[in-house]
Formats: sequence, structure tokens, C-alpha cells
Amino acid sequence: MSSNKRIREKLTLASATLLQLSNVAAADKPDDAWDVSSAILFYSENDGRVSAIEPVISGTRELAEGEKVNLKLVLDSLTGATPNGAHASSSSQTFTNPSGKQAYTIAPGELPLDDTFLDTRVAFSGSYEMPVIDNYSRIILGGNLSKEFDYTSLGVSANFLRDYNNRNTTFSAALGLNADSIEPSGGIPTPFANMKVAGTGTNRDGADDSKTITDFMLGVTQVINRRTLMQFNLGFSSTSGYMNDPYKIISVIDGTTGLPIAAVGDDLPYLYENRPDSRSRQTFFWKTVHHLTEDVINVSYRYHTDDWGIDSHTIDFHYRYELGNGRYLQPHLRYYSQAAADFFVTSLVDGAPLPQYASADYRLGEFVTSTIGLKYAMPVGKNSEFSVRAEVISQVQSEVDTPIGDQVNHDLTPDTDAYIIQFGYNFYFGG
Repeated sequence: MSSNKRIREKLTLASATLLQLSNVAAADKPDDAWDVSSAILFYSENDGRVSAIEPVISGTRELAEGEKVNLKLVLDSLTGATPNGAHASSSSQTFTNPSGKQAYTIAPGELPLDDTFLDTRVAFSGSYEMPVIDNYSRIILGGNLSKEFDYTSLGVSANFLRDYNNRNTTFSAALGLNADSIEPSGGIPTPFANMKVAGTGTNRDGADDSKTITDFMLGVTQVINRRTLMQFNLGFSSTSGYMNDPYKIISVIDGTTGLPIAAVGDDLPYLYENRPDSRSRQTFFWKTVHHLTEDVINVSYRYHTDDWGIDSHTIDFHYRYELGNGRYLQPHLRYYSQAAADFFVTSLVDGAPLPQYASADYRLGEFVTSTIGLKYAMPVGKNSEFSVRAEVISQVQSEVDTPIGDQVNHDLTPDTDAYIIQFGYNFYFGG
């Protein structure tokens, strides 16, 4: 569930810029026509890990003066293998799958991957924009529903915008509320309980759980001059409820040898993780779009901090290079760095007191991600545009400072490479 969600965040980020209509046919578009953006994305991680296919379609239509509706549908399918949280060892390791009914064995020296990873999702969202008070104010009301086999998310949002300074300055305030329910395969694991031998039990606290998310954002968008637009946002987020990943475990090792301890009865030497049941986040976002004689530069910076100890920095750069006749190339560079959560561990030592919280999910560790990509777009006829984009994503994890015994022989924080190719087709119809 949680690891699925993080992968989907990558997919959302990767598809966001393609689902933006070009101005190929903007001058000829009737006022009441539908602007439609569609794309299909293919995502693949190295070493036979997660692969995904994600088709997306989004449509926007002007209903009346100042009124606008947007609808979006996302389908995706995830397959492959994903790290279960345990680390590689010089001895073979046996794990139980999430249902608790079957076992799988990992060879010595290999990163433990759960190859039963399989999920599909359907997500629908919509928004309605309308003027309020006067022609200088508007509100955007939105809603979203997402359904996976073990995860359901339902949300609503409202965004108020007010123009000043001859519409050169726009202030905004947005509020979003989400209610999520989690029904993992096999139920909700008991925090810090042992994974059981297949068929002997599951150490579960119940069948399902839930969490709520509240997001608030303040923003200002300023026209600097005829060619430059700048945006600043401050975001605040609060999450409470079930925050664990029910499919992630932590290795319990011998403090001298660094090897996993022996199973005790039906208890395997792996504990289910335990994260705090609340999280408070703050973000700062800056974006500038500058129009050159023909080309366009788009650069942004985002800073994130939270009470889990995770601080991150994101720099994103696009350069739209016009080739003429509606064709363009758009290189893309992105850099992301993250500090580890306060409770991130690679393992727990047998006999040592348990911490209050712990997780071996490498996505909570310290790492740097670099993305390089290129998009090519061209008009197709009078009213549409075709595009293709390819990206390479490289995630480099920071090394653990003090590995113990056998851990020295293995990469406890493995790096990840991923590849994306996406095809887009934008058009309008009706009117």
C-alpha cells in the first residue's frame, strides 16, 4: 500500500507536464469546446523490480463566462518485485507472503524482494471553477476518488483566488481534506511483532484501518513583466491515523555476526515496522516562467520539512526549444535530495531495547534522485498535438555508517534506476 503510493507519486510527477495542452490550436478553439489531454506512460525499475503502465485522460471545458469544468481519469497497473525491508545476507532467507499462507526464499547475497507485488488502481477527479463576489474573485471546488485492491482514498478541496493590480497579482488560499482506508492482504500487522512461519498465524491487529489528511496552501502569482511570471506557495499538511506500510519488515540481527538470528519456534527473525501515527509537513515552493524571443524557460524549487526529520530539496528545470511549425523539444532536469527519517534503520539488534518507532523502508532513508529527460512534440493536423518523452531516473542511497559483521559484505541501501517513456496526444473537440 504505502510503497505503491510512493511509486504512484513518481508516476504522477512524471505524467503531470505531459497532460498540459499546447497552444497549437488555441487561436481557433471554440469557447465551448473540450480541451483534451491524453497520455500513456510506461515505467520500469532495474533488476526486474516494479513496472507500471498508466493511461491518463483529462478534459477541460468552458461552460460560461468565468466558469470551467475539468475531469480526469487515471488507470494504472503495477507488477514486479519490491523490497520487503529486510537486507541482503550471506545466508539464505525465508519469508512469508502478506496473506501468511505461503513462503518464499531469497538466495544468499540477494536483496529480499517480494515478487507477489501486483496492484491496479482507478482514480477519478474533477473540479469546477466559477466567479464569486465579482469578476476579480473565483473559487475552484474539487473532488477525487481513488481505489486500489487494498486502499481507498476519497478527497475534497476548495481553492479561492483573488486578482489585484489589474490582474497582474493573484492571491490564493486552498484547503484539501482526504479520508483514506487501508485493507491490506492478511490484515493490519501488529507493530514490532514477528513475521510468522507460513501457515502458523499472522500477528494481526485487525482487518483494516484509516487515516485522514488535511492540506492548506497560501500562494501568490505575480506578473513581473511581459515575459516573466513568478509564483510562491506555502503549504501545510497534517496526517493522522495508520501510517505504517503493512508489507514492510525489519531484519533482526546478531549484534556480533550481523547475520539474521535463528527463528524461534514459529517466529521468523523479522519484525513488522512501526511509524508515528501522525505527521506534520511544511513546504515552500517557488516557480518562474520566462518567455524568451521564442523559447520558454520553466524553473522551480521546493523545500519540504516535517516532524519525522525528513527535509528535502527539489530543483526542476524545463526548457522549451521551438523548432518551428508548432514543433518543439523540451529537455528536463530534476534534482531531489532527502534526509533520512529520525526512525529509519537498516536492522534491529537482537536483545537491544526496541525503539519507539522504526522502519527499514529505504524510501525513508537518505538519498539523492536525479532525473534527465527529453520531450518532443509536433502538431497533428490543425487541432491536435502528439508528443513523446523519455526519462531516466537514478536514485542513490547514502551508505550506512556502521555496518555490523556480515553486513559489511552487502549493500544495505541499494540504489535504484528507473526508466520512463510516455506518449501524449492532445486535442479539442466540440463547440
